[in-house]
Amino acid sequence: MILEPKAGRILIAFAMLAPACFAGEYAVLSNGFRIHADRHETEGAIVRLYAHGGMTEMPAQQIAGFETDGEAPKPKSSIAPSESTAPLKITPAVPSPEELVTAAAVRNGLPPEFVHSVVSAESAYRTNAVSRKGAIGLMQLMPATASEYGADPTDPRQNVEAGTRYLRDLLLKYQNSDRQVSRALAAYNAGPGAVDRHHGVPPYRETLAYVGRVLRKYEKQTASAKAAKPSGD
Repeated sequence: MILEPKAGRILIAFAMLAPACFAGEYAVLSNGFRIHADRHETEGAIVRLYAHGGMTEMPAQQIAGFETDGEAPKPKSSIAPSESTAPLKITPAVPSPEELVTAAAVRNGLPPEFVHSVVSAESAYRTNAVSRKGAIGLMQLMPATASEYGADPTDPRQNVEAGTRYLRDLLLKYQNSDRQVSRALAAYNAGPGAVDRHHGVPPYRETLAYVGRVLRKYEKQTASAKAAKPSGD
């Protein structure tokens, strides 16, 4: 039997790529995530968030409130170097696989601990991992899935972004199920078709072991993150 994590369902906050100055508002979710929107409408127990020409619909009980959006912080002025000091050439640091995973999770509104648990189970953070079935990279993307999301699976940054978006889409697909997380993970491992045919996690030994492994890792990561927070939080 596969148990869902104690946190229950995963609420998804869509990170919007906004211009230098923002307009609109933020919907503050009960789990602490914030969703940027141009405006919102409330109809009974449903709230509709409108942004970038699209609409996201969610239960009103998941929203704790709204905040007016302000301007993005202005960049700090740089101090001009003295004439006697030659300008320094700074080579941008290459993000580590762990940093890529955290950034992709935040952009796509997923708990970083959850995405880290998936990457740990899929590739153990090996950027050059290739499975016997042809799955590639950190999030073990099949070429067809990578192509669907317009990603080069051999590029770690694109691999993680596409894999995280795919994981988010699967969570949305099963958001009305009381086994949302387990079904999404099973679909990531065995494909949505297998989950739909079996009306839940398919009885494949590999898939059952995979789902259980990720959920245990997620529970451990979540507990560690909570323990690391100052007691005043």
